[in-house]
Amino acid sequence: MGEAQPRVFEASGGVWAQLRVEAMQAAAEEPLLASYLHASILHHEKIEDALSYHLAQKLGDADLPALQMRDVAREAYAMDPQLAQQATRDMRVVRERDPACRTYLQPFLYFKGYGGLQAYRIAHWLWTQQRDVLAYHLQSRISELFAIDIHPAARIGAGVFIDHAHGIVIGETAVVEDDVSMLHSVTLGGTGKQGGDRHPKIRRGVLIGAGAKVLGNIEVGEDARIAAGSVVLEDVAARCTVAGVPAKPIGGRCCEGVMPAQEMDQMIEATLDGPGDGI
Repeated sequence: MGEAQPRVFEASGGVWAQLRVEAMQAAAEEPLLASYLHASILHHEKIEDALSYHLAQKLGDADLPALQMRDVAREAYAMDPQLAQQATRDMRVVRERDPACRTYLQPFLYFKGYGGLQAYRIAHWLWTQQRDVLAYHLQSRISELFAIDIHPAARIGAGVFIDHAHGIVIGETAVVEDDVSMLHSVTLGGTGKQGGDRHPKIRRGVLIGAGAKVLGNIEVGEDARIAAGSVVLEDVAARCTVAGVPAKPIGGRCCEGVMPAQEMDQMIEATLDGPGDGI
């Protein structure tokens, strides 16, 4: 299987500056939320500081209070600057790909996919530091809060969009490269009780429709599309669409020259046998 390509990150300043503008506007328009917006965003100088506070308020509980959770998040962001860069890029792609998203404020404060992904990134950092018990604790809290179950050992790139997010499951040895989009109820899982490297490798630019199950140590090639409700048990070639149970190539020509994850185009092209269907 191919190796993940080097990631290219963008500066966080533009997104963070716009997020602060939106928070100020929202505080003026809705005074009832002004204190919340100031505490979550406007009192902070950097996006990683705001995320540390906001995620801690959500993830903290009786066993790991919010103040201690905030210290954990701050340590993670300080030790690994890529976490803030990933968070910025993730927020940008939500704004670009989700027609229901009108501001950066929405994913930062309210979207389960974005919040769950950023919380996972902290759990993954803990995993890389051999702090497995705390990583598992966060995995459990993330599942309770965001209805997303991502093993902290899974590797997820930047610019990832998880729409609606409810019911997402990503296994221990799964890899999700940059610029992938997936909808709710997607499973990147194993096929049984086997150990070792047993989960899918999702390459750059893939679009995975709602309810799709991708099972086993298989590869989904760059810019491929997986139709909603499909069960994928074999490798998927780059720039191709698969659909069905079990999933098979469908829809005529491959997705040449497009990145399905960016365009969120879930329509299968027409073939000589009849009109295409949505995925």
